[in-house]
Amino acid sequence: MSTYHQRLTAVTAARGNLCVGIDPHAALLSAWDLPLTASGLERYCRTVVEALGECVAVFKPQSAFFEVYGSAGIAVLERVLADIAAAGALSIVDAKRGDIGSTMAAYAEAYLTPGSPLAGDAVTVSPYLGFDSLIPAFERAIAFDRGVYVLARTSNPEGGSVQLALGREGSVAQEIIDAAQELNSRARTRAVGLVVGGTHQALGCDVSGFNASILVPGIGAQGGRIEDLSGMFGPAHDKVLPMVGRAILQAGPDPEALRAKVASYVAV
Repeated sequence: MSTYHQRLTAVTAARGNLCVGIDPHAALLSAWDLPLTASGLERYCRTVVEALGECVAVFKPQSAFFEVYGSAGIAVLERVLADIAAAGALSIVDAKRGDIGSTMAAYAEAYLTPGSPLAGDAVTVSPYLGFDSLIPAFERAIAFDRGVYVLARTSNPEGGSVQLALGREGSVAQEIIDAAQELNSRARTRAVGLVVGGTHQALGCDVSGFNASILVPGIGAQGGRIEDLSGMFGPAHDKVLPMVGRAILQAGPDPEALRAKVASYVAV
């Protein structure tokens, strides 16, 4: 099996580097005249993948909006991940998990192990219990050719109070970036990516030498713009995977309208 980095490089070369966030907010379901139930959730999400699955490179379903509906919602997430794979796109499960020891190992089993119904091509994780607390996820990502995106400099303004705080060798965010880059160099698979928001006037950290994928949320509804990313990320711009969610999804439920909205971002 090819590595996550290899699969991502191939699919973005063919389809462009846009990642569509599947964020089934209650307000979006209502705007589509769908009930706030697991059946409404399923119709919403699977309509998105059916409309965009052959033209979008990556989808990022946000786990929380499925968890709201309990076990029925999780079952929908499982089917949506299967739909994404069947369409030839990649999936990043936005779960932002982070824990220690056997608990982190169990999260890694759930989201990164082949055969798990919740396994995507990649998962988002939080390093704020310590970067090395994520080792179980890193080990499985490397072993099973999956990806892990580590939160480094998130799109929300509140994140700066923690992420830009000074650690032993610069900011906390910079220490995370440097640790991820070093791990990729040692493992030689580029399995470990970063989450760096696209909403900032200045990043406050240096990603110029980063050696794997950088997932960039905050484009569209949160105010970030794709046309600003080249200046923001500089030499690392070719690693950027911009993520747009609500700004695309609100164009539905008409499939042609969804595809037209995607095309408007791809064309930038």
